[in-house]
Amino acid sequence: MPHPKRKHTRSRRDSRRSQNSKFELKSLSSCENCGSMRLPHRICPSCGSYKGKVEMPIKEAKKEDSAPQQQ
Repeated sequence: MPHPKRKHTRSRRDSRRSQNSKFELKSLSSCENCGSMRLPHRICPSCGSYKGKVEMPIKEAKKEDSAPQQQ
């Protein structure tokens, strides 16, 4: 097998490799339950439903406004 006569530079190597990881936009679909955008075949991150059924209930964030603030 042939061998390279000289070493290729890092910039030449990296510019060749950069073509393999081009950015692709992922397709999004709307949730049947809440209407927000989500990845297909995955649980909705905003309401936790999949195919019209609630698979994972989403916990609501704790309200920190009720606690007294110290200055």
